[in-house]
Amino acid sequence: MLLTIDVGNTHTVLGLFEGEEVIEHWRINTDSRRTADEIAVVLQGLVQQSPLLADTDISGIALCSTVPSVLHEMREMCRRYYGDVTAVIVEPGVKTGVPIRMDNPKEVGSDRIINSLAAGHLHGGPAIVVDFGTATTFDAVSSKGEYVGGAIAPGIEISVDALSARGAQLHKVELVRPRSVIGKNTVEALQSGIIYGFAGQVDGVVRRMSEELADDPEEVTVVATGGLAPLVLEEARSIDVYEPWLTLIGLRLVYERNVGVSG
Repeated sequence: MLLTIDVGNTHTVLGLFEGEEVIEHWRINTDSRRTADEIAVVLQGLVQQSPLLADTDISGIALCSTVPSVLHEMREMCRRYYGDVTAVIVEPGVKTGVPIRMDNPKEVGSDRIINSLAAGHLHGGPAIVVDFGTATTFDAVSSKGEYVGGAIAPGIEISVDALSARGAQLHKVELVRPRSVIGKNTVEALQSGIIYGFAGQVDGVVRRMSEELADDPEEVTVVATGGLAPLVLEEARSIDVYEPWLTLIGLRLVYERNVGVSG
């Protein structure tokens, strides 16, 4: 089976593929202090506790990371504990099949390229990927499958944390849809501003980006992913499809491009 690992600034998402299907997945905190040995203990514990994975052997690993210190330890973990397993780490020199049309291609996060690859594979282009993570990122994929650029905005949790830290009478609230847009108390007012505010942000950026990306903006497929995406899926009118495992799918595709069929 193929193990895919997406290391983000806040969370690390892991998934096991059997062929093209994600048969098991986990989400853990990204901890830059965690050593290669600790990562191996956590990973092996997750695999062993799953009733779906009895006597399962990992035949390949594909990973990407936006955190350099964690990438170093991940690389060491692969070497020490999975030395006989082929590992593909997304970095310069790895074949993704995605041309990067940026002033400095090295500036683009590996996860954004992987998401663009997966979106183009699943839905074709032109497409826009909206990834709700530590930051909310918007990535544009041309009709030719090229990564042509994007936008980066503060993520939902970052914004909520900043608001509660700077507002003396404002506290963190449960992020759920309020009874109405016009909040009847402080909690509902905060929920309304967060949920509908971010939905409006998504719709606004997507509309402007679609107008630049295609002659007919209606041809653009908008794909949402990321752990916080469900918060605004029902409110953002521009989102066409939700792909929770988009990055993992992209990692599987990169593995296949560089090694062969996953197993």
